[in-house]
Amino acid sequence: MTKSERYFQPQNSKEAMRQIEKLFNQYKDAPLTSELISYHQSLLNRLQTDILAAAQQENIAQRIAANQSMQDIMQRWLRIRLAGKPYNGKMKQFKFVAANAQPQFKRHVTKIKGNPNHQSTGH
Repeated sequence: MTKSERYFQPQNSKEAMRQIEKLFNQYKDAPLTSELISYHQSLLNRLQTDILAAAQQENIAQRIAANQSMQDIMQRWLRIRLAGKPYNGKMKQFKFVAANAQPQFKRHVTKIKGNPNHQSTGH
């Protein structure tokens, strides 16, 4: 396996931003360590330099605005977590989505005699 095959190579700025969004959502609730903070800062730096330059080169205003939105979310996350508070939300489509913004549905499994793989659910 060569070095280029081992690392993710985005084809455009949107792909790179999606990857950073996915990584951010993976570590947003992890306990703060100096390694996590430096990793977060490196992702933020990548957003501010390389990916922003690529978005400007692609000349898509919506993507430049999404990049700025991601930077704001990530900077706010660091301030909230350094203050010792939990971060209640995640990033979805380059925007902040609060944890309580999505409706929650209660599942009630109706027991049917027979195979448990074919149980119906009532919402």
